[in-house]
Amino acid sequence: MAVQGTYLGMSLDINDLDVENLAYFKHCAAHAFHLQKCTKCGLLRYPPTTACPWCMSGQSDWVPVDARGAVHSYTEVHHAIQPAFKAHTPYLILLVDLDTQKGKPSEHEALRVVGNLVTPDGTLAPPDMVRRVGIGTRVRMVFADVAPGLAIPHWTIDDSAQQPAKPWRYVQE
Repeated sequence: MAVQGTYLGMSLDINDLDVENLAYFKHCAAHAFHLQKCTKCGLLRYPPTTACPWCMSGQSDWVPVDARGAVHSYTEVHHAIQPAFKAHTPYLILLVDLDTQKGKPSEHEALRVVGNLVTPDGTLAPPDMVRRVGIGTRVRMVFADVAPGLAIPHWTIDDSAQQPAKPWRYVQE
């Protein structure tokens, strides 16, 4: 069944044909992070897709994944393209190396998941929080409820984890 909702004034739609994303966001709506695990090679994958990017098998199972990791890279948005995000600039979009499956299928790879930096309650992070985050910052996943059957996964600083003394950040103005 298709899912629709509104996030920060923007319409979000996942249609009936998008089977993998419907399953992914169904788990997110339950505030549980699940990814597809290939039944042939055993590797997890993100984003959801119809076939394994490593062995091309079309068979997978949805499995729970610990959604904690370290910031691998980020972009700091100062000029929002979407009007709904303008009031929230600057905000961060994070690429996070999950602790799960790090160094697989090769030593230079990791399971990397994208999301916005938010407060623990799922609100886009304020500027003081944005300035605290850089490459290496430890984060955990939280969910922002959008509509019944739809929640968006985001990242917040993991206050229970040991943080790097000074995470690397681009030079600030």
